[in-house]
Amino acid sequence: MEPNNEEMLTMDGKEHRAVLKRLFSYTKYHVPALSVTIFLVLLVTLADVFLPIIIKKFLDDYLTPLHFAAGPILMLASAYIGLTIGRSIVWYFQLVLFQKIALRIVQRIRIDIFSKLQTMGMRYFDQTPAGSLVSRVTNDTEAIKDMFINVLGTAIQSLFMLVGIYSAMFVLDAQLASYSLLIFPLTVLIIIVYRKYSSQFYRAKREKLSQLNAKIAESISGMSIVQQFNQEKRLIREFESINKDYYDVGMKNIKFNALLLGPAIDLIYSLAVVLILSFFGIQSFSGAVAIGTIFAFVSYFDRFLEAIYNIMERLAMYQEAITAASRVFRIMDGTELAPEQDAKDNLTIENAKIEFKDVTFSYDGQKDVLKNISFTVESGQTVALVGHTGSGKSSIINLMMRFYEFEKGEILIDGESIKRYPMEELRAKTGLVLQDSFMFYGTIKDNIRLHNRLISDKEIVEAAQFVQADRFINTLADKYDHKVIERGASFSSGQRQLISFARTVVTNPQILVLDEATANIDTETESLIQTGLRNMRQGRTTIAIAHRLSTIKDADLILVLSKGNIIERGTHEALLEHGGVYHSMYQLQNSGMDLEDIG
Repeated sequence: MEPNNEEMLTMDGKEHRAVLKRLFSYTKYHVPALSVTIFLVLLVTLADVFLPIIIKKFLDDYLTPLHFAAGPILMLASAYIGLTIGRSIVWYFQLVLFQKIALRIVQRIRIDIFSKLQTMGMRYFDQTPAGSLVSRVTNDTEAIKDMFINVLGTAIQSLFMLVGIYSAMFVLDAQLASYSLLIFPLTVLIIIVYRKYSSQFYRAKREKLSQLNAKIAESISGMSIVQQFNQEKRLIREFESINKDYYDVGMKNIKFNALLLGPAIDLIYSLAVVLILSFFGIQSFSGAVAIGTIFAFVSYFDRFLEAIYNIMERLAMYQEAITAASRVFRIMDGTELAPEQDAKDNLTIENAKIEFKDVTFSYDGQKDVLKNISFTVESGQTVALVGHTGSGKSSIINLMMRFYEFEKGEILIDGESIKRYPMEELRAKTGLVLQDSFMFYGTIKDNIRLHNRLISDKEIVEAAQFVQADRFINTLADKYDHKVIERGASFSSGQRQLISFARTVVTNPQILVLDEATANIDTETESLIQTGLRNMRQGRTTIAIAHRLSTIKDADLILVLSKGNIIERGTHEALLEHGGVYHSMYQLQNSGMDLEDIG
């Protein structure tokens, strides 16, 4: 499996800043809450700064001189306990508020990317794995959430902590505080080195994780083929190989963190302690040394290095979030949109006359799958499309439904370009029945109505009766309230087709598009719905892809396609009399073969 280029994503500084700026633009909806949170973080930081000062005062004013005044010591103890409890309470509220803001931001980002996906053209979904898109909407937005919760909160608190610590240190001893700044260059160097190498480990880890997810999705979606051809062991071996690579990359990252994070911070801490002890050791030759000040400085350096450690520990999380955000924004900025309509607001479909004029179309922009297709379907007529697999039948349906944009020619409805109709009008006036009928979680009623509350229960029942779907629905315990599991797996192909028919009929469309609608229905079930289909076609313009030629004998026009061209056209009787390709297909089907067998 080739690495996903998105997972290998690297960014220059300009793009990095642009992504970060765009991410933080989502905080504009939460400025008041964010301001309160930052204020609470400031209070927590002040508490962390003042706690060592209380201990210093106790050591210098009471313990060192052995002056144990009960009242003042009790006040110091009360102040320390009160400040600690207050800090914990404030910390709780700022943490909850930060997480609430982060969840709100991610909620908005998920809505934005999901909404964007609804506008993307089918070409985009043909080229992009579904698992990758699911990962963008879920995993990547989760990484962004973690950044706002952990990285942003830690960064703000660490910044306040560093400023507060050095302010307190300069107040206690300006000279030692100045000397301690010498440690800064070493600290910055360690952060730079850690960020450089940790980001490399992270990208490799994300690549392997993506490959793991892809392999899992592949095996699940193709499980029937896997088991049918005894491919389980091969898939397990491939999964084990990718899983081992993921483990190896993870271990490299763990070892790197163990080598640089802990020892490096310990080294800086040791240097800081040596600096403090040396400074006060030299001062001791000229006078008394304040033990409390030594404690305060050591405590501050401990907190200073804790802040640095927290920042370094979250650099990988930050890198993950920026990379994830970049992938999310690339989808949001995608230009592979669904075909646009240059719509007239008041244009409506009245007679549903359809004309294809010299239409040429290519999925990849290179190889034409339709070549100069021209035909006319008068209002209320039925045109049937026949041909072997890959002849272009489904492509005509795709263009008719505006799933793809065509390069040349015109498609007219009632003399107006199909591009001039509002998309809502096209969708409302066109009923589509696909060969593989998709069903959603919910009930049978929900799948027929598609949550359109303007459609009554009575209309749902009438639609089901019209296409004979009520024959099996009424045998179910809950009838129309029967639960539908994923993709309608508990129903047969024929039953799913019947529900799809009812879904189409209930909207009362003027144009019917039937994509091999009876291909997955057994002969007995097919005979039940043929009458319903004939009634449904009355007064409606119909384009039907024919899988069984016996179902289109009464079509007003039959088009025979081959390699994107119309090679024969006419009625059933005329084409049989002509003795061409259609005649051969019909004879083969009557001998027991179907179009898939001869394709």
